[in-house]
Amino acid sequence: MKRRLAAFLLAAGMMCSGCEAQAGSLFLTVDPAKVSKVNGGVFEGWGTSLCWWANRVGYSEKLAQIAAEAVCDPIKGLGLNILRYNIGGGDDPEHDHITRTDSMMPGYWKNPKYSESTGEYAWDYDWSQDANQRRVLEKCLEVSGNGMIVEAFSNSPPYFMTVSGCSSGGVDPRQDNLKSDAYDAFARYLADVAEHFATAWGIRFQSMTPLNEPDTPYWSAMSPKQEGCHFSPGESQSRILVALANRLREKGLEDILISGTDETSIDTQIYSLNHLSPEALAAISRVDSHSYGGSQRTRLRDLVLAKDKNLWMSETDGGDTLGKNTGEMGAGLWLANRITEDLNGLTPSAWILWQVIDSHISQAGYLGRKDTGMVNINGGYWGTAVMDHDQEQLLLTKKYYVLGQYTRYIRPGSRLIEMQGPAVAALDEAGNRLTVVVFNAENQPQDLTLNLSALGDRFPDGSRVRVIRTSGSMADGENWLSLPETIVRRGAFLTVLPPCTVTTFLVDGNVLK
Repeated sequence: MKRRLAAFLLAAGMMCSGCEAQAGSLFLTVDPAKVSKVNGGVFEGWGTSLCWWANRVGYSEKLAQIAAEAVCDPIKGLGLNILRYNIGGGDDPEHDHITRTDSMMPGYWKNPKYSESTGEYAWDYDWSQDANQRRVLEKCLEVSGNGMIVEAFSNSPPYFMTVSGCSSGGVDPRQDNLKSDAYDAFARYLADVAEHFATAWGIRFQSMTPLNEPDTPYWSAMSPKQEGCHFSPGESQSRILVALANRLREKGLEDILISGTDETSIDTQIYSLNHLSPEALAAISRVDSHSYGGSQRTRLRDLVLAKDKNLWMSETDGGDTLGKNTGEMGAGLWLANRITEDLNGLTPSAWILWQVIDSHISQAGYLGRKDTGMVNINGGYWGTAVMDHDQEQLLLTKKYYVLGQYTRYIRPGSRLIEMQGPAVAALDEAGNRLTVVVFNAENQPQDLTLNLSALGDRFPDGSRVRVIRTSGSMADGENWLSLPETIVRRGAFLTVLPPCTVTTFLVDGNVLK
């Protein structure tokens, strides 16, 4: 079949001279019958967590503005339209064990009290807390315009509601760390925060989740890294989801969707979803899953569809590279591969990076801690950019530009089309535009044949194809570079993918004159 198609394209004059000898061949077909069924086929967008980088950056109006434009501006930046706001639990004020400069998340409570006789928890609120993260959120809302989705999530309850007395986890990280009599108190805390954001600051959370990677064995008391809390699948996870639903309903906030259970692994997410009580399953509107581990993407997707829920890939990243001798593109190609695996396997309605800024440069450090400094751009690293606090500038990387090859062109309202190979595709029916993003992690060029014949006359011969590419290094490579347009001929187009590149093709259905 491939030979017949190649022969057809050669006869049509579409084969590049010399391509057969110097390149491998990649044949891709866009089949509208494989459009995503998640969320009715509607893609909601791309996002990032604000925790923890916004907590580190938000002390400065200037840095907050710089970051917001790079992350959320749809013209100058990535155009992310989903932000996950972290409601900090808040650790015991006498603890001093978190060593990162960004992950010491404050809670909103003050003056906590607990009655041994009644088992009741009480506290006051200090709404001046977490001003840094909130400042970045507000800047992002200003930059992005309408349509920003904000989800609130929790890594841990406040320390005084935990068994260990520490918001970083349990003495035994395999055991549940929320006190058995504190489920309603924790739910009340989260609902109070949601209510205050809406009434005092005009920020309405679209959704909330009280869980973050709950069925994992690494949330330990006195951890040097971050807040975390173990919730066992089944009764414990179900109980907090139902408690939150009840508290939101009492406040008239039942339009805030509840999501869960944000497991670290796709396979673990399947297990946790299958063990929710009927009441908890009814309480959630969307399944959020991280994709750090696991491989059963289509199984999770099918399970979510069978339970009539929406699905987000709500967190992932990694410090890895893809390909051999790929230089600065190695980290970006790894990210391209992860996006491709998730969008084609899960077909989620949203894809969310953990945090776009994971490293910081500062001679002074922050709150008595030292920053990690510049990343090795020729190796693997977390995040896509580094904030230089001394020079007041955001240092972008090739990983940032690779992410933008997807986020700037596959926009909310599109419909994902499941693809085979190193490509993702989305159809914007309203704008009559097809977006296909393809990566080449090889050290040699590849012939690409993109077959659009299954789309019928939607993109007739002569339809324009815009080409945007990222490659090379920050010093002398391509960053969202617009290349000469090509056209659709006989239901397909052929091009060459240079080595170690990510290329976006925009087929807009308008015939060149």
